Amino acid sequence: MTRKFPRVLLLLAAAIPASAQTPDWSKIGPEAMSHFQGLVRIDSTDPPGNETRVVDYIKKVFDAEGITYTVVAKDPARANIIARIKGNGSKRPLLIIGHSDTVKVDESKWKFPPFSATRDGGWVYGRGTLDDKPNLMAAMMTMVMLKRNKVPLDRDVIFLSEAGEEASTGPGIDYVVTEHFDKIDAEIAIAEGGGVRRKDGKVQYALIQTTEKQPRGATLVAHGPSGHGSRPLRTNALVHLSRAIDKVAMWDPPMRFNDTTRYYFEKLATISSPEDAARYKALFDPAKSAAVREYLADNDPGAYSTLHTSISPNIVQGGFQVNVIPSEATATLDIRALPDEDMPAFLDMMRKVINDPAVEVVANTRNQRPGAAPSRIDTDAFHSIEAAYKKVYGATTLPMMATGATDMAFLRSKGIQCYGVGAMTDLEDAPKGFGAHSDQERILDEAVYKHVQFFWEAVTAIAASKK
Repeated sequence: MTRKFPRVLLLLAAAIPASAQTPDWSKIGPEAMSHFQGLVRIDSTDPPGNETRVVDYIKKVFDAEGITYTVVAKDPARANIIARIKGNGSKRPLLIIGHSDTVKVDESKWKFPPFSATRDGGWVYGRGTLDDKPNLMAAMMTMVMLKRNKVPLDRDVIFLSEAGEEASTGPGIDYVVTEHFDKIDAEIAIAEGGGVRRKDGKVQYALIQTTEKQPRGATLVAHGPSGHGSRPLRTNALVHLSRAIDKVAMWDPPMRFNDTTRYYFEKLATISSPEDAARYKALFDPAKSAAVREYLADNDPGAYSTLHTSISPNIVQGGFQVNVIPSEATATLDIRALPDEDMPAFLDMMRKVINDPAVEVVANTRNQRPGAAPSRIDTDAFHSIEAAYKKVYGATTLPMMATGATDMAFLRSKGIQCYGVGAMTDLEDAPKGFGAHSDQERILDEAVYKHVQFFWEAVTAIAASKK
């Protein structure tokens, strides 16, 4: 069946002034969608990853265009691919990144097979359609368009498809940064983490991720005498643990803004309803802030999390037999720290909040991403991305601090100014079960097309020669 090209993309193409360097969006759109579906159809769930399958796909695309690349791998099944289009060297390189792995799936929960990239009702369904194959495809297509159009560049543009972002940074960004940093060393990087948000079919705002909270962990270990369950003990380790969990879960840790979060709430207030705007402004008023934080904790936990280092008790373990009082019980805490958090001092505060000598607070130092200062929001790169969002979506842009983790942490720790971007999503979708990592992950057809154009606009604004 012949598929008609979406009217929205034809309108976008008509709105862009013709030039030798401007892609023909009416032709690029179908090509981009074909590659997007091709990438989604590759099962690269992590674990085990098998991201080399994605690398093999990208190699064929780059070979056809004459784009040179290097494949680097700590694990042959989990390769990374790096490509470079040279500029005149007057400015330091721009790095564009997409990760090639996805989270796992429960196929029984999917209406359409998770690796079918089924198009239905204006949507593309499949694992990775939001995280992170839109960025991977858009970065790849941008390299193709730069090469085809022979765009003069002030900066080298470096492409990286990286493995292991979802569950195992070892074969991916950790390996690339440790062993091959010279191949990706850049002034600026664009990767995942932001995006455009719609509500009721209308664009509300765009987000650029400029910093992220750091995954840290701790374990609460409660102790008490063991005994027979027929003789209940108020010193039961589980009783101590449950009280400690309640205290840390309800604790409102000290609020602290950084440049990103301060500007985020200030600017969000300018585009929000009067009621919400008043709340966001009240965060800066010491007399009103506590009440607003309490409201956000109940009604907008994402926003609440950006205000401080957060704690979520996620795993509880204790006991082994119904009639035995255990002598020990544990709770694993998911702590997401502000970028500049002093963790030993924070854990000391937590101990004071718990105030129970029967409960230990043990720091977890495994699988930590490196800390780094937020990327600046006053750079030409930030403003170029902001302008690209405005041009393609007509959107106001907010900087954001991600509450989750991305691999940009490794790059920021090396001094690279990193900016997280993303495709257009509907705010209503995630609560319905259609968001990233969900059982019906999906993306709008329109969002695929627009994301390619946005990526092109941002990259050329940052890297192309100004004449």
